[in-house]
Amino acid sequence: MDFSTKWTNLPKGPSLKNLTEGRFGVLKEDQHAAVQDLTKAHIESFDQAVTDGLSRVVQAIPPLEFTFRNERISLSYVDAMIYNPMVAKGSICKEMRVFPAECRARRCSYKGKIVADVSWSVNGVPKGIIKQSLGQVPIMVKTKLCNLHGMSPKELVEHHEEAEEMGGYFVVNGIEKVIRMLIMPRRNYPIAMSRPKWKSRGQGYTQYGISMRCVKDEHTAVNMNLHYLENGTVMLNFIYQKELFFLPLGFALKALVDFTDYQIYQELIKGREDNSFYKSCVSEMLRIVNEENCITRSSVLNYLGERFRVKMSLPDWYTNEQCANFLLDECLCIHLRSSIEKFYLLCLMTRKLFTYAKQECMEENPDSIMCQEVLTPGQLYLMFLKERLTAWLVSVKLAFDKRGSRLSALTAENLMKMFNLGTDVTRPFEYMLATGNLVSKTGLGMLQNTGLCVVADKLNFIRYLSHFRCVHRGAAFAKMRTTSVRKLLPESWGFMCPVHTPDGEPCGLMNHMTASCEIVAQTLSTVSLPGLLCSLGVTAVDGTPGQAFSDCYPVVLDGAVVGWVETELASTVVDSLRRFKVLREKRIPPWTEIVLVPKTGKASLYPGLFLFTTPCRMVRPVRNLAHGQQEMIGTFEQLYINVGILENEIEPGVTTHQELFPHSMLSVVANFIPYSDHNQSPRNMYQCQMGKQTMGFPLHSFMDRSDNKLYRLQTPQSPLVRPYMYDHYNLDNYPSGTNAIVAVVSYTGYDMEDAMIVNKSSWERGFAHGSIYKTELVDLADKVRGDDSVVFGAKPDDPKVMDKLDADGLPHIGSTLKYGDPFYGYINLNTGQTFVTFYKSQEACVVDNIKVCSNDTGSGRFKRVCITVRIPRNPTIGDKFASRHGQKGILSRLWPAEDMPFTESGMSPDILFNPHGFPSRMTIGMLIESMAGKSGALHGLSHDATPFTFSEEDAALEYFGKMLRAGGYNYYGTERLYSGLSGLELEADIFIGVVYYQRLRHMVSDKFQVRTTGARDKVTNQPVGGRNIQGGIRFGEMERDALLAHGSSFLLHDRLFNCSDRSVAQVCVDCGSLISPLLEKPPPYWSAMLHRKTVCTLCGKSDSIDSVSVPYVFRYFVAELAAMNIKVKLDVK
Repeated sequence: MDFSTKWTNLPKGPSLKNLTEGRFGVLKEDQHAAVQDLTKAHIESFDQAVTDGLSRVVQAIPPLEFTFRNERISLSYVDAMIYNPMVAKGSICKEMRVFPAECRARRCSYKGKIVADVSWSVNGVPKGIIKQSLGQVPIMVKTKLCNLHGMSPKELVEHHEEAEEMGGYFVVNGIEKVIRMLIMPRRNYPIAMSRPKWKSRGQGYTQYGISMRCVKDEHTAVNMNLHYLENGTVMLNFIYQKELFFLPLGFALKALVDFTDYQIYQELIKGREDNSFYKSCVSEMLRIVNEENCITRSSVLNYLGERFRVKMSLPDWYTNEQCANFLLDECLCIHLRSSIEKFYLLCLMTRKLFTYAKQECMEENPDSIMCQEVLTPGQLYLMFLKERLTAWLVSVKLAFDKRGSRLSALTAENLMKMFNLGTDVTRPFEYMLATGNLVSKTGLGMLQNTGLCVVADKLNFIRYLSHFRCVHRGAAFAKMRTTSVRKLLPESWGFMCPVHTPDGEPCGLMNHMTASCEIVAQTLSTVSLPGLLCSLGVTAVDGTPGQAFSDCYPVVLDGAVVGWVETELASTVVDSLRRFKVLREKRIPPWTEIVLVPKTGKASLYPGLFLFTTPCRMVRPVRNLAHGQQEMIGTFEQLYINVGILENEIEPGVTTHQELFPHSMLSVVANFIPYSDHNQSPRNMYQCQMGKQTMGFPLHSFMDRSDNKLYRLQTPQSPLVRPYMYDHYNLDNYPSGTNAIVAVVSYTGYDMEDAMIVNKSSWERGFAHGSIYKTELVDLADKVRGDDSVVFGAKPDDPKVMDKLDADGLPHIGSTLKYGDPFYGYINLNTGQTFVTFYKSQEACVVDNIKVCSNDTGSGRFKRVCITVRIPRNPTIGDKFASRHGQKGILSRLWPAEDMPFTESGMSPDILFNPHGFPSRMTIGMLIESMAGKSGALHGLSHDATPFTFSEEDAALEYFGKMLRAGGYNYYGTERLYSGLSGLELEADIFIGVVYYQRLRHMVSDKFQVRTTGARDKVTNQPVGGRNIQGGIRFGEMERDALLAHGSSFLLHDRLFNCSDRSVAQVCVDCGSLISPLLEKPPPYWSAMLHRKTVCTLCGKSDSIDSVSVPYVFRYFVAELAAMNIKVKLDVK
């Protein structure tokens, strides 16, 4: 994790070397480091999970003990291994390794085998170790377990991947899935908060509490709260197997340590020795325990074990004390190993709770980034794996209960038979990644169990990379009525991007990390740190400092209280620690967070010296001015650090750090907006959204991919004006637009309300031409169930084929398919019967490529193919375009070039943009881009559009105006234009320049819906809805009101009756029944076609029958009412 060089060698400015040097297409030796960094959080956390994390999980799973034929059997894991993805034994193949490209094409999952060593013992006597395969688990692409790990671009291309493949996703059923990063409460830190709903938890509860999310080093999490009660006592609550339990604090403290009541009392009142109310509360808490006759530690344990026993599935031979110890291990401060550490932490939390309840310290805001960390994919994967491994042991026990009676004796062979009956982990993992739903007994200490995974759609490269930088607040908050969760707080500066968040429903919940923000993945042992702290002057936790406890700060390291430090000494201790951290000395990891929350004399945050080295925290690099080196600072740390941005802001003695660059607050996507500091903020937000919907160049391996839908721009260009971050991420590999000559003029009236006119000649020369790739996987095993003799093929003389298909029943590559053409044919080898399926889409397409797929064992017949077709989509009226400043518009006319206005030199613009789009939106960046693009085109430059390069003193207008003047153009970027219709000079000066335009994926061809006649609903006979099935558009209640208001009754009658479900029904005038008129039965000698009368079965006559037009739904309604014994009578006049 080398932070020092990464952000120092940024490009000085953009360059056009990719266009001029000619080595652009040649593959490099190594992959581009900046692009690989985008998915680093995902890959590092997964690597950590399957190496170090897996071994910790195996040690942490408790042995499963049960009785079988009066013998105690114990099963426990010794070791587990996950292997690289390989083909199964007995498969027919050339290559043993499986690669992601094959899994995508074959629509299967990229997974490796997990094998565990299970040791078993009978009555405590070890009997040996059995190697057991537990199924297969999905492998993240490009991690150490992936077969692509460490490959050079050339090797990657040979394996049908991108040269710049970043990885970080799983392939499940052929779809790329990303585990979403979620915001969680900061681990092992007690957060003071008030929740009014806590009052309803029981008699005497108040809204005050301390909440803490305890996380073990193998990421198992448990939430734990302390509640303040009105009578001054404290209740501890924890969750076990999704159930809430409450325990008076005194019981927990006495169960943890073998101290006398006076020693516990002394520990609890540290720092508040002169507060008589608090002292009496503490005595009261200890008195409650004594009232239950729990005097010693063992009696308390016995008392707790007796009560909690029923809820824990422990063997009967466990004593009550063992049960209570199990409870304390599993639910109380689980991040700490020893009971004495847990005791000291609970005492600290109690002191904090009383301080907060008496309003002597502030509450912490759980929505603030200082109290948050990130749930990384590796962490979720590991927690889920731990739960599945535990469930496997339980399933083996159930197999014993069910089938064990048939076993002759307990031998290794019989035990392996039982093991094979256990539930493997393959299905649950695939289900979790495919649906994003978490099925879990314990809930894993999370607030949500849906929406954990998203599809990484390769719409374009910007969209793709933003999946990996996205951090979601959690599904639980989306339903909240309050907006406080969505607020942008100043603390998140430098960690969360202020502009890159969607507008609308997920606004403020779905955030994106800034470009330089990282997530800690590694862990280092912190055993040496307490000793180092003591050498710096910290008093040990059981010692007595030189001053009163009220004049000391508690020192907390990763959630464990390690000691006390005097107030005067604290700042020097912090300075020394920071020096060690920056200079990498004394084994202090560089991602340590050192937070001294000072005493202010007012009610501020609870004071203390907090050190964090845990993974999953967000950190970012800044320059430490004292040591002249980069330092990683955390979210909590940043509150108490003074960071300057520009040189002139640094105050000696006050400012300690400086930002590496002024745009460090922006995310990767927001960094691509040119001159974003000159735009109104919402416009930058819109551009962050629209940059992700651009038709661009999503990937290079079009021939090897079989995604459902891919958009491709035919002739993309490198932008002339761009921020240098564009070059830092090498975005020329995946360009997403075209440089267009844009004139700002109101011409013809076809450009009102965000419409734009495009020069027809530019369009004919290929401006923004594109195509869509669609892939269909045809599996004959699904089409013709159970018949193995059906394969692709066609008879050469078959009239249905019309010479459009090859002998293998598939279309020719490069042939054009229109509606109704044969798409593919298959043949039954036994009967010789042939079937042809026809192309159903209305749009013509070109067959791009066809891949033949087999099954998992490689023994499949010619039954599965992937057909990729290419649909040309050139811009048409109604297609959506946008500049890079949130200025979206639709193409309203293709205007003939001879009628377009032209400049003095005879140049006519590609796009006419309406000037009314500027004043209210204030996108000055687009005006600057236009001038910069024009001057860049004149002088052969690529201008740097990084925000904050220009200022009030050094204005952009001056800089580019002078360049334009040097090129012989007007200083303000305007020119005289001549009307294309009359040839006369237009009166006004027209602003004209070069702007980079993007074509967006929203096209009329995908949206228009039209219907004359078509499918109807079976029950109601009304037209069905839905564009895909040629349905109609609903003419609803409000539309009806509009026609009523206009008094257009014929139109109303036509819409709601004639065009919907008009039907002619027979009705009996006398009895008014719609149901009773029936056709009379024909006598046998009649022909059935002769004049049969309609007779009313109630009145028994036929001359009272009349025909009426009613909606078919009404007839259905009458029949339904009749079934409920309700008669409907029509009064026919």
